[in-house]
Order: sequence, then structure tokens, then C-alpha cells
Amino acid sequence: MKRTLQYLFKGLAILLPIVVTFALLQWLLVTIETWLKPIWITLVGEASYFPGLAFISFLAIALLIGFSSRWNFIDSLWQLPGKLMTRLPLLRSLYGTINDVFEMMSGKNFAEESVVLVTLPGSNLRLIGIITKKSGIKGDRLSELMEEDQVAVFLPMSYNVGGYMVIVPGDCVESLTMKPADALQLTISGGLGKNHSGKTD
Repeated sequence: MKRTLQYLFKGLAILLPIVVTFALLQWLLVTIETWLKPIWITLVGEASYFPGLAFISFLAIALLIGFSSRWNFIDSLWQLPGKLMTRLPLLRSLYGTINDVFEMMSGKNFAEESVVLVTLPGSNLRLIGIITKKSGIKGDRLSELMEEDQVAVFLPMSYNVGGYMVIVPGDCVESLTMKPADALQLTISGGLGKNHSGKTD
């Protein structure tokens, strides 16, 4: 019986991530299809519409937006809806959280050499973190609050979308040759990921 349960849990561990991944992918495809299909049917007629056209057009729109955002003026126009939502009481928290999660996971606001190993002062505890701010930056409120040679480090939490921001002396951090996105995925997975590696300088 014990061996049977072990096989069952091992099978679930293999199947469930696949099932959840495909379920999320299906939800995304269905959502895009639901939104864009009526528009395409209006434009080309139901007889000319084929399944997948909505998703292809969605990718084309994303590509066009990404390409056009090279120009500051157009990029500012694309940013307007997000800026408006951050001003609306009901949408501010929801949009802000989702936007922060995507930016955090992509490492958008992190420099390439910002992944560090943090040793907390007075402790042997070591944590993987990402430097988000350094002292001495004029006009930045957080930077101006920090003392000289201090750094602000984001410490992501395992199996949770969140973390802590700590301010530590510069000599408490040690650089790691790892991309921010890889560091986030490694930490959030609790170190169980199979395709991540990092080396100290």
C-alpha cells in the first residue's frame, strides 16, 4: 500500500504541472478568442473566419506595440491606459499588483549584474536577492534615505508572489553571475528548479 501511494504521488507530481500549464494556456487562448473573434467576424464575415485567427492577430498586435514603443512619444501613448488605471481606486491595487508581478518575473527593472548573495548583519544566514537601489541617486526618495554604501535588496519568497525589501551595507552582498529572471525563478521554486545555475564571482 505504501509503495502504491508513492507511485501515485510521483505520477501526480509529473501530471499536475502539465495539466495546470495546459489549463492556463487554454484559459488564455479562450479569453483571447472570446474578445477578438466578434471583431474579426464583423470585419471579414463568419464564413472567412477560422479558429486561431484571433490569437494570431493578438500576437501581431503585441509585436506591433513592442516595435512602436521604440519611439518615446508612442511609448507614452501605450502607457496611458496603465497610468489611468493606477489612478482609479478600484483598479489601482489589482492592476498595480499584476503589473509588478510581470515586471518582477521578467526582471525588467533590474540591472544584469544586480543578483547578489546577501549575508544578513550579525548572522550566518545567506539569501539570494536582487539589488533594486543604491545610495546617492538624487531625486530618488528611497536612495536619499539610505546611508552611503548601503544598498536596497529585494528578497523574493519561495512559492509565493512577494518578498521583502531590506537595506544592508554594501559589504554584506556578494555578486552572483546570474540573470535576475533566473534568480527569481530559482528562489520562488525553492531551489527545486532543474535548469538554473549560478556562480559566485
